[in-house]
Amino acid sequence: MPQESQKGQRHPHTVEWLVEVILRLPSDETVPANTPGYNVYLTQRDHWLGWLQPSNNTGTYPRRSGNDRGAQHVYGQIGEPLMLLWLASAAGVPGELLDAAKEAAAAEANPRSKCGKIRAIIPWSEVVKALE
Repeated sequence: MPQESQKGQRHPHTVEWLVEVILRLPSDETVPANTPGYNVYLTQRDHWLGWLQPSNNTGTYPRRSGNDRGAQHVYGQIGEPLMLLWLASAAGVPGELLDAAKEAAAAEANPRSKCGKIRAIIPWSEVVKALE
């Protein structure tokens, strides 16, 4: 169901929708505690769920939320490449796009730059197509 922002913009996919979808996706393998890229989580699935639910107090920093911040906005804000790659993979984005995104991200040193490269190859529209 579309979510309308205070500015009148329509978001066809809410954050709540994304949480429900992620809860249905298969989890990735657990990693040892303190593995880089996992914050306080042992899977990227849990990383997503913690990030999407800041009331859990498990995120790296406090985030604002509101009606004008749908799932697409969230996808654009993620700064951890492993989160983006897991979501794309678990959603069923085609392997050739995943491989290209990994290769492009590997050429960058900064995590946010890596995420930009991943999103350039796997935009939100590709993730939604795979999820639906």
